[in-house]
Amino acid sequence: MSYIAPLKDMLFDIEHLANIHEVAKLPLFEDAGLETAQAVLEECAKLNQDVIAPLNVEGDRNPSSLKDTVVTTTPGFKAAYVQYAEGGWQGLQQPTEFGGQGLPKTIGASCTEMINSANMSFALCPLLSDGAIEALLTAGSDELKATYLEKLVTGQWTGTMNLTEPQAGSDLALVRSRAERQPDGTYKVFGTKIFITYGEHDMAENIVHLVLARVPGAPEGVKGISLFVVPKFLVNADGSLGERNDVFCVSIEHKLGIKASPTAVLQYGDHGGAKGYLVGEENRGLEYMFIMMNSARFAVGMQGIAIAERAYQKAVGYARERVQSRPVDGSVAGSAPIIHHPDIRRMLMTMRAQTEGCRAMATVAAAAYDAAHHHPDAEVRKQNQAFYEFMVPLVKGYSTEMSLDVASLGVQVHGGMGFIEETGAAQYLRDAKILTIYEGTTAIQANDLVGRKTLRDGGQVAKAIAAQIEKTEAELAKLGSAEALAVADRLKAARESFVRVVEFVVGSMKASPNAVFAGSVPYLLMAGRLVAGWQLARSLLVATELAAKGQDVPFMQAKIVTARFFADHVLNGVPATAHSIVEGADSATAMALDAF
Repeated sequence: MSYIAPLKDMLFDIEHLANIHEVAKLPLFEDAGLETAQAVLEECAKLNQDVIAPLNVEGDRNPSSLKDTVVTTTPGFKAAYVQYAEGGWQGLQQPTEFGGQGLPKTIGASCTEMINSANMSFALCPLLSDGAIEALLTAGSDELKATYLEKLVTGQWTGTMNLTEPQAGSDLALVRSRAERQPDGTYKVFGTKIFITYGEHDMAENIVHLVLARVPGAPEGVKGISLFVVPKFLVNADGSLGERNDVFCVSIEHKLGIKASPTAVLQYGDHGGAKGYLVGEENRGLEYMFIMMNSARFAVGMQGIAIAERAYQKAVGYARERVQSRPVDGSVAGSAPIIHHPDIRRMLMTMRAQTEGCRAMATVAAAAYDAAHHHPDAEVRKQNQAFYEFMVPLVKGYSTEMSLDVASLGVQVHGGMGFIEETGAAQYLRDAKILTIYEGTTAIQANDLVGRKTLRDGGQVAKAIAAQIEKTEAELAKLGSAEALAVADRLKAARESFVRVVEFVVGSMKASPNAVFAGSVPYLLMAGRLVAGWQLARSLLVATELAAKGQDVPFMQAKIVTARFFADHVLNGVPATAHSIVEGADSATAMALDAF
């Protein structure tokens, strides 16, 4: 079974939860209403279904290869990338002044999901370019923007992020790569960078590396890191490509999943020094890199939703076809497709509800991003920025952990056949595993949620979100249907548990930091479940109203059932998680270290 983009669900979220009509009132987005969203998503679906998705299995079986510093990607990838770039997809959300289409993130997020569902290994290349574009837009000089942005935005060139070194994983204070100032204002960069996604490939004519390194005399630790543009090929004054720079791929990793995406080890400066150009000011590199990281973290969350959707579609297709055993209720006389069996239906509903909940959460977060950057009212911008920043670790952390659960259930639905590579279900599980690790592990996202997003403001944003959820509970109670009342009950219990944990985090940090951080990942996951469940509760309200008007009744009824299932089977676990965080902190760290 091939991939079919879930356009109806995406457009439902964009219209009714993200309120695209409000986004279209923002400056620069006046033409980006629902009609535009539908047209863009439909075109995006065609490209991904017809061109990019068919390369997914081939990429897994015939991954990128390295010979003499040259990386050759999977057959078909280069031609597909040319089609992707020529279609303007790289610049979908980028400024028109640099060749982009200037569309809102509210629309772009769904396109990010589609390309990652179609082929996550392929999608990683444009994802990294987006991060490089974001950093240059924010901190690049006019000269750097003029030299690099248009080529990156059009997809003619691609970009990378170079953080990690053999001795410096998440702890960037240990970065040793160095950059020596030159009389002409450039720098010579030396060092080794590892885990560089699409650090070398044959799909575009140039690769623009954004590299963290230290200048002479820089302060120790993260305060002494600077950011540099180091292109694979130097760029002449007229914009043409010049000589090869002193940066070479010395190996690519052999990985559990995303095998077609070349993960490179790059060596800088072995032949006299790689020519680099400072981005912004010296010693502010980490600040600029976080711009790229936050862009990438949201996108990785979309990857989680994408791989979950693909695993769900695969599982449903198999469950409809695989005939095994007579249903326990006797509804079919003989053996029947396994989708008739209640446990299979429970697993499929678990996959569907979590995927749709995270998609709704991410789409609403994308709309907040658009308002935070474009709303004319400064206070509205501030509120939306705070909401979006709180959402980023949830979208990244919860959606990626969710994708692992969903992909694992996808294998389980297939039974023994799921364990066989030829079936295809196993690839989604292998590919999904990286998502909880890169751009910051789930624990790093949780540290961010605790430190920057909860403690810094004493839990004010968290409690403001809880207050919004309480309003949705009141709307559900007013609706009064059995489904609405049940969802309201579970949502209320989850919200109260969430507030209890927020107060625990804020109140216990000084006296018991280990207790707080022992529960940081569970806190992130419960917050993700709560917000996803809240958005599905909002979906139920809309779907009930539209079904009453006779609008696409089967789809709306499915929305109502999905929201109820999420409340009964996912949200209802939040109070137990809260108890573990608040009451179970001591047991999490009680074991003597030498007893492990």
